[in-house]
Amino acid sequence: MSTRNRALGVAFDEPPSLIGAHVHDRFVERAAREGLVDVAYRTVDTRIGRLLLAASPAGLLRIAFELEGFDAVLAELSEQISPRVLRVPGHLDDAARQVDAYLTGELVRFDLPVDLRLAHGFRRDVLQHLRTIPYGRTESYTEAARASGRPAAVRAAASACSHNPIPLVVPCHRVVRSDGSFGGYRGGPEVKRDLLEMEAIA
Repeated sequence: MSTRNRALGVAFDEPPSLIGAHVHDRFVERAAREGLVDVAYRTVDTRIGRLLLAASPAGLLRIAFELEGFDAVLAELSEQISPRVLRVPGHLDDAARQVDAYLTGELVRFDLPVDLRLAHGFRRDVLQHLRTIPYGRTESYTEAARASGRPAAVRAAASACSHNPIPLVVPCHRVVRSDGSFGGYRGGPEVKRDLLEMEAIA
């Protein structure tokens, strides 16, 4: 049976349960085409759990672990960046592919534009430095503070790492305490251990 959507003036032959998905997909395509999406997002299943990837037109903006609460992360993005947040999986295909390749040991260096607007001041300086730490290498928070231009700001460097909005791609997991212990990590200590062990044996 044909069902008509009066707003769009389009007849659908699919069951009513599928109509909403078609309307949504059409809306997403149009919004993306007309530049009405300020933050596009998708979720991906990985060997370390589900991740949320979000990007602005400028680049990757956020990678969130499931334990952070995806709804809470999206609400923060809506408040901090723009309320025009929409699930547009295709915009993040390359990011999803590279994250998966990294986590399966097939990629040692990301080639993705990033948008660091969620980090400010010294925190942003630290994140810029983190991107230069080679795969399989680590440094201490003290070394990260020094390399970022404020040798005495060790706690601030640690805070920048623990609040890194784009973990994995901006590799804060490669920064550890001076005594060799891991320190904090948004994905949890076991994930940080996993990433360091994966890189160490590559």
